[in-house]
Amino acid sequence: MDTTTMTPANPVPPKKSGFKKFLRIFLIVSILIIGIIVWWNYFYVFGEGVKSGELNYVVKKGNVFKTYEGKLIQSGIRSKAAGSVQSYEFEFSVTDDSIANTLMNNSGKYFDLHYKEYKNPVAWRGYTVYIVDKINGMREVEH
Repeated sequence: MDTTTMTPANPVPPKKSGFKKFLRIFLIVSILIIGIIVWWNYFYVFGEGVKSGELNYVVKKGNVFKTYEGKLIQSGIRSKAAGSVQSYEFEFSVTDDSIANTLMNNSGKYFDLHYKEYKNPVAWRGYTVYIVDKINGMREVEH
C-alpha cells in the first residue's frame, strides 16, 4: 500500500462553504436583473415616430444638467368633449446641440421632427420621454 497519498505533506483542501457560493451567485444574478431593469426603464427605445407642427419654443435649462426643452404646437383643433377646444402640444427634449441651435434659430416655423420615446426620462437627457434626434423637414407657416 502506498502511504504517500495520505501523508501530512498532501493535505486535503478544505471544503468551501455552500452559503458563500450561494451568496456569490445570488449577488451576480441580482446585479444582472437590476441592470436589465434599469436599461429597460431608462435606455430602451420604446417607440419612435414623427410629429409635425409649429415650433413654439426651444430653451436650454436645468439646475445641474442643462438640457434643451421645446414645444411643438400640432396643427388642427380637436375636441374630446362637445363644446370644448383642445390644442395638441408636443413637449420634447433635444440632446444634439446642432439640432437645438437649428430649432432655436427658426422658432415659429413648421417642422417635421423625428423622435425616440423612452419609458422614463433621465436627468442628463432631458425632462421628457420624447427625444428629438432628427429634423425631417422645415418650412414657413402658412396662415
